[in-house]
Amino acid sequence: MNSRADQLKAFDRLLTIMDELRAQCPWDKKQTMETLRHLTIEETYELGDAILDNDLEEVKKEIGDLMLHMVFYAKIGSEKNAFDIADVCNSICEKLIHRHPHIYGDVKVENEEDVKRNWENLKLKEGKTSVLEGVPNSLPALVKASRIQEKVAGVGFDWEKPEQVWEKVEEELNEFKVEVDKGDADAMEDEFGDVLFSMVNYARFLNINPENALERTNKKFKKRFQYLEAQAKAINKELKDMTLGEMDVFWEEAKKQ
Repeated sequence: MNSRADQLKAFDRLLTIMDELRAQCPWDKKQTMETLRHLTIEETYELGDAILDNDLEEVKKEIGDLMLHMVFYAKIGSEKNAFDIADVCNSICEKLIHRHPHIYGDVKVENEEDVKRNWENLKLKEGKTSVLEGVPNSLPALVKASRIQEKVAGVGFDWEKPEQVWEKVEEELNEFKVEVDKGDADAMEDEFGDVLFSMVNYARFLNINPENALERTNKKFKKRFQYLEAQAKAINKELKDMTLGEMDVFWEEAKKQ
């Protein structure tokens, strides 16, 4: 691994290249925070994919892409005389020191849950009016549900045991079934949302990240279905012309891969 001096040298190199690109490259000259925003979101998802694939070489590359974006935003900020990369780094350093009084102060904690509670309480003391202010409106719904539940649990609004949460899941499933039997589309959607929200909560109690879990299933399904497509092509058949029984043979093969 590189020494701290080499790490700082590499970061300085990135800052220098950013300055050069901003001054000389036609594309980089034109970029604004707004034009970079959707690209940053895309890069974040690419990093997420690499993490789930446990591809550390790809993780390294995607971290680099995201770091470039952070440096780019800081460069634009400096051009606006609003902030530069030093301000960004110092700001997060001060926040981390303030939010970790059990490391940089005399506060005692027993476990991770104490740390989370202190974190949320400190944020409220900093002037936030709600613990939910830190949950971005633009987050995907599944991730947002998970973050909302983590936030409120941090201030004690939570169930005590996983069994209680599972009872809530069953309750919501029953309410959803009632609306399905009635056939009211709007009510069904409302109750289905409650089912998902309660399942996300149960996952939290089991230390399962629901977003990661669902994405793993997405990847698994995609891999199996593409195997099915390949095998159908190998016998010169179109999926639409195959019976479910024929397709299931290949599906079971895919599961054994």
